[in-house]
Amino acid sequence: MRILNTSDVRKALPMKDVIEATKRAYAALSDGRAEVPLRASLPIAPHEATSLFMPAFVQDTESEALAVKVVSLFPKNPQRGLAFIQAAVLVLNPETGQPVALLEGSTLTAIRTGAASGAATDLLARPNSRVAAIFGAGTQGRTQLAAVCSVRQLETVWIYDPDPQRAETFIDEMAGRDPIPEDLRSARDPGQALAAADIICTATTAAAPVYDAADLKPGVHINGVGSYTLDMIENPPEMLKRAAVFVDSREAVMAEAGEIVAAINRKLLFPAELTELGEVVLGKAPGRTDDEQITFFKSVGVAVQDAMAAQLALQNAEAMNLGQVVAF
Repeated sequence: MRILNTSDVRKALPMKDVIEATKRAYAALSDGRAEVPLRASLPIAPHEATSLFMPAFVQDTESEALAVKVVSLFPKNPQRGLAFIQAAVLVLNPETGQPVALLEGSTLTAIRTGAASGAATDLLARPNSRVAAIFGAGTQGRTQLAAVCSVRQLETVWIYDPDPQRAETFIDEMAGRDPIPEDLRSARDPGQALAAADIICTATTAAAPVYDAADLKPGVHINGVGSYTLDMIENPPEMLKRAAVFVDSREAVMAEAGEIVAAINRKLLFPAELTELGEVVLGKAPGRTDDEQITFFKSVGVAVQDAMAAQLALQNAEAMNLGQVVAF
């Protein structure tokens, strides 16, 4: 068995390659070539924590992938000097079921979540998009930035976080790192971040919208990846009434996406109006239809992303001799 730590996973998952693997994962999901049970959630009440179990089998056009990810969310961990999110991905041989690799899962999750927005941006954002806004200056915000910069030649990116120091630290760390532009700016408020934005990424844990829908300019593309429960709503539901709405999985977002379900409950959106991104990849549904249209992609994360990213990481790790190989 090959074991990949944080550094190994990061080296084995170049963003552009993960974006293409993500498109194939979504295509397989929408084409009925994937088995993906809704993730099982295990409450751990004494610690106010949750563990999530996400298995997937994917029949890609090029190969097969079989993996299960375990993600644990322990809100008291930062007080212990540990990361809030703990995760691991077990990769199995899809022909035999033999365990073949164990990957550090938090880094893989951050990269594949960024890649989801990269895939959506590549398929839906206007080709001439030059300005982006990132809401949330955490780990997910960093991979969101790397992903959208991998598919569009951005000139300026606004960073908004309720903690201005976090935004400044984000800028110091990310500005000028290929393919990210040097011109990263801290926004004093959401309105300033949105004023010129062609692409928006929300990667927060907010329970209420982080911006006003009235501040959106025509033709903007929005990626929403932060909220993953019905109680979390980082994008304003009223925005969905005037947007073309794309999702990673209809089944998953109906169970877990706060802004989607809120909009449906308020009759601002109807389930039939949801288009899976995989359907766009397959050419079964249109993407953006004009330059004035607002497009919105909502991802709560589906296990096909993890399986395909883990498969890619293992292939690259074997080629690059990364990680530690142990008898199992």
